[in-house]
Amino acid sequence: MDLWPPHAGAKVLDDVASVVGAEVTLLGRLPGGLHVGAMRVQVAGRANAVLKTVPRAHPNHLDETLRAQRVVEHMRRRGYPTPAWLGVGATATHVWHLMDFVDAAPVPELTPSVVEQLMEIIELQAGQASEPYDHWSYAWRVATGQEPAVAGPDVNETPEQSFLRQSIAGLSGHSSVVSALVERLRLVCADVPPPPEAPDMVHTDLNPSNVLVRDGAVVAVVDIGNAGSGTRATDLINLVWFTFQDPLDGVRRRLWTRILDLVGWEGAAVLAATQILHMLEFPIRQRRHDVVPGLVMRGQRALDELNALR
Repeated sequence: MDLWPPHAGAKVLDDVASVVGAEVTLLGRLPGGLHVGAMRVQVAGRANAVLKTVPRAHPNHLDETLRAQRVVEHMRRRGYPTPAWLGVGATATHVWHLMDFVDAAPVPELTPSVVEQLMEIIELQAGQASEPYDHWSYAWRVATGQEPAVAGPDVNETPEQSFLRQSIAGLSGHSSVVSALVERLRLVCADVPPPPEAPDMVHTDLNPSNVLVRDGAVVAVVDIGNAGSGTRATDLINLVWFTFQDPLDGVRRRLWTRILDLVGWEGAAVLAATQILHMLEFPIRQRRHDVVPGLVMRGQRALDELNALR
């Protein structure tokens, strides 16, 4: 098991077995999982499952994973196609969750049909905010560069969100082209007031690798670990980012129209700016400088399209 050091892996498996009440056997590593290691496992007496684990990053890490489990349970009752979580737990060094295995593959690339299906799935999120974990207010802070109005535990911002905001604040130092894009984003969002409410459930990472399809049909949406509340337009913006190629121009126009219907032009600008900044932050932090020019061009194009709809 190359996912963890051997002693850590054994402790995770022991903890999983104690929570689910059955022996757990590793079958092999699943493809993907850039941020989270995913292993296919056999739970004694049951069907196969997927075990995901990450190093324990901060004291509230387990609580955040339990929050995600509650979101999963809430949304599955409303027909949202995400696999059931079978257990959540933590050792001294790792946090894990176990979920049903879905016999389907990540979509290799978005198609108009898949995007249309995802737009229908996103509508299931309407009015379903169930956890006080507001991605919309966070997006406003990212897009405007504003600090929280209050500090400390009253701010519903995870350590990861705080880290990302601080990392994004330093993006302008990467290059002149990145600095120009960041400045344009800041100017677009400078006078946008904070959003009033967070009514919907939000996935926040709705990209092709997290969409499982079988025979062209979307059968599952996975990697829901960062889900919370906000506006479902956040997930529509995610789809916009991945539809900048033929034959998706028409469906992308439909996405923009729906986003504007939900949050208006200023809200769309905040969400688009946050998406662009997040897409720049990770490769820059990982020193993948070769991909940055293409991301900057896509970000500028997204802003141009949004401006044309004003």
